[in-house]
Amino acid sequence: GNIIGSGIFISPKGVLEHTGSVGLALIIWVLGGGVAALGSLCYAELGVTIPKSGGDYSYVTEIFGGLAGFLLLWSAVLIMYPTSLAVIALTFSNYVLQPVFPNCIPPYNASRILSMVCLLLLTWVNSSSVRWATRIQDIFTAGKLLALALIIIVGFIQIFKGKYEELTPSNAFNFWMTPSVGHLALAFLQGSFAFSGWNFLNYVTEELVDPRRQNLPRAIFISIPLVTFVYTFTNIAYFTAMSPQELLSSNAVAVTFGEKLLGYFSWVMPVSVALSTFGGINGYLFTSSRLCFSGAREGHLPSLLAMIHVKHCTPIPALLVCCLATLIIMLVGDTYTLINYVSFINYLCYGVTIIGLIVLRWKKPKIFRPIKVNLLVPITYLAFWAFLLIFSLYSEPVVCGVGLIIILTGVPVFFLGVYWRNKPKCVNRLI
Repeated sequence: GNIIGSGIFISPKGVLEHTGSVGLALIIWVLGGGVAALGSLCYAELGVTIPKSGGDYSYVTEIFGGLAGFLLLWSAVLIMYPTSLAVIALTFSNYVLQPVFPNCIPPYNASRILSMVCLLLLTWVNSSSVRWATRIQDIFTAGKLLALALIIIVGFIQIFKGKYEELTPSNAFNFWMTPSVGHLALAFLQGSFAFSGWNFLNYVTEELVDPRRQNLPRAIFISIPLVTFVYTFTNIAYFTAMSPQELLSSNAVAVTFGEKLLGYFSWVMPVSVALSTFGGINGYLFTSSRLCFSGAREGHLPSLLAMIHVKHCTPIPALLVCCLATLIIMLVGDTYTLINYVSFINYLCYGVTIIGLIVLRWKKPKIFRPIKVNLLVPITYLAFWAFLLIFSLYSEPVVCGVGLIIILTGVPVFFLGVYWRNKPKCVNRLI
């Protein structure tokens, strides 16, 4: 439910733009799922070895110490999760408004206001009841899978009718531009945005029933192959109805697909995408608020954020901070640039966490590990990770440089807010 949000409806355009051909774009989608699977195996081991809520942040803090953990927390709270939430919310509003403005991009103000209303509504739901939030997640996950199943089934019908010209090898690998290694790295960043969320179950480990023996690894092993299958075949379905040029010129890929193939029932697509992104916003709010909560509990954020409501048992202060940060991000920035920012910082954090797995093996070889992956798994992931970051830096030095600067701005904040223990009473009161 967290992984499938807006990514599959907006990333196909970004992936295709950087790969220069249909065939290479499909390969990127399959490889993206494979890389997410390698990462999730590593996180399964970390999740059952260090069974704390907070995911990457908790593991990095435990293995590398306070500063490394704080920098990950700082970048996540400041940009990663608010940006992801903003992108999903803006996608929600664009798809809801698309039928109202069929021949043009929805007005800027209308899109922003609808996104904000959706975000505020779901913040209220998450503040009121954990059960409501998880029920919404279950219902909307089923809804979005049905929507994607509809796209895939219609795509298969097209293939059986012989309408698969763009998928034949001669056309699929007909490059209209020669992608550089840097372009491929950016294509992976766009695709990885669609897979982001594969590590989110680790953020609520303490709220899971029996995470060590059953539910954490089971959920990971079922979800990643399923999502990879759905994403790849959804993209294949898109290309049975649209040429690459049509897909690149579309503002809402799934809506264009519906208009071309579903006729009178084309309204189903914007509704389905709106439901999907609505569930995605709910999932991101649920998990990112737990990250704020974990950070405050460790003393890395103001103690107010570690408080939960007496009756509802929900982290309301943390939810409000996540909501406010998202509202600010929502008012600035272009969607595809935002995706590059967040994907780069995301991958940087994933890599540091998986390096932590290797360090933990060396520092604490005898610690109890209910799941223990082969060392080739983290090494293979890290090889890909290094390739992606190096060539992303080369291709988009400004985007990646700004991402690194955002992370490093946390260093003085850490020393002033966390490391400096003997602060004057007035400073402590303010915090």
